Amino acid sequence: MTNLNIAAVDLGASSGRVMLATYTTNSQQITLNEIHRFKNQFIHQNGHDCWDLNYLEKEIQTGLDKILNSGKALHSIGIDTWGVDYVLLDKNGNVIAPTYAYRDHRTDLVMPKVQQELGKETIYHKTGIQFLPFNTLYQLKATVDENPDWLNQVTDFLMIPDYLNYRLTGVMNREYTNATTTQLVNVNTDSWDLELIDYLGLPPSWFGQIRHPGHQVGYWQNHIPVMSVASHDTASAVIASPLADENAAYLCSGTWSLMGLDRLTPCTNDTAMNNNITNEGGVDGHYRILKNIMGLWLFNRLCAERDVKDIAALVNDAEQLPAFASLINPNAECFLNPPSMVQTIQQYCASHNQIVPETTAQLARCIFDSLAMLYRQVALQLADLQGKPISSLHIVGGGSQNTLLNQLCADLCDIDVWAGPIEASVLGNVGCQLMALDQIKNQAEFRHIVAKNFPLKHFQKQPHFLSDSLIEKKWQEFCALN
Repeated sequence: MTNLNIAAVDLGASSGRVMLATYTTNSQQITLNEIHRFKNQFIHQNGHDCWDLNYLEKEIQTGLDKILNSGKALHSIGIDTWGVDYVLLDKNGNVIAPTYAYRDHRTDLVMPKVQQELGKETIYHKTGIQFLPFNTLYQLKATVDENPDWLNQVTDFLMIPDYLNYRLTGVMNREYTNATTTQLVNVNTDSWDLELIDYLGLPPSWFGQIRHPGHQVGYWQNHIPVMSVASHDTASAVIASPLADENAAYLCSGTWSLMGLDRLTPCTNDTAMNNNITNEGGVDGHYRILKNIMGLWLFNRLCAERDVKDIAALVNDAEQLPAFASLINPNAECFLNPPSMVQTIQQYCASHNQIVPETTAQLARCIFDSLAMLYRQVALQLADLQGKPISSLHIVGGGSQNTLLNQLCADLCDIDVWAGPIEASVLGNVGCQLMALDQIKNQAEFRHIVAKNFPLKHFQKQPHFLSDSLIEKKWQEFCALN
């Protein structure tokens, strides 16, 4: 029997964790232990929302040190984070510009300008990436147009997980899955699109060569391998989604909800573009054909503003309320980063002649009902793309613990829903490290291991829960929202 101890650093927009996975090779058993958890939040620099890289690096080091100080041998390390955000370095490897957070408002008017200058169809057919105002393409365009003095000092562009790997190892690596979130990678070549980079007026030398995950980047403290994993957290979560069959879809439920298909070929036709479907990179030559949904960000902001201490109690209170009293479009841009989420939801409902939710439970119910409606909409779009219905939906991530939302999803989508594992992004991170360590062959094998180690919860449509007539009536109302 051999036990491998693997550190998975998993950073989200609101928190980060250093997790220790122990993998027993002969039984393929995986156990997870949280070693260190820390908050992550924006810092404000010169009127902008930015990330505190020094803080994140310090917390990662603290977590890794805790593992070593426990006396455990550490066999490898991997880091995954959110997408689109980046770091600019000078020739000495120093950060020379703010590391802007994707919710910063500096890009608010940039995307329409770029679409007008390049053509929406041109951008989409090159990259296959959905149009979101914070995509790296628009962030860099904002930087170029501002023309700060430090721009000429830049020699290297790194996505955030690549930067953190660089700080651990001194080696620069451009990992594929996170690079694809930039809307600067050509979906047909899996390389940087030089025409888009030329449009920005930036030198290709900044960007280096993209490499697929599953190899060693370098060493931490001269002896522990740091592996290139699927460093976009959604890519890692998809690796750990034990899909029932080829027609099943996944839903990575957290701050964002990402619903999609796992396919060997991208889908960049006009229907996909008009539905704003994205084609992000996966492992083993797969593509994540998915759509971003604003997700539990709305609920998290509600809880923060109303100082909610007991999340489970609030969800239970929301479940007792009538369904669909108020509906919003969670993907409306007004919900991206408003000063007050509560006021924005209330103003939205008032402007659409709906009942204005006042209590915290009413606001939560509005969010859950609206998210489930959006899940239905995206599920129908994905079914249209693949030419057949979605056979089942597999919900992973922290949001998979929300039984009310899971049941609403099963009822509105009229589909079998499987929930779990909760720690999907961590597990996918671990899976990539096991591939790099030659312990498992591929994603398919790892999904079998995940299913064996982590029991799933099953949700089916409950006819008594919501009537078909109510669902259909409210569905029509939801589709009319902007």
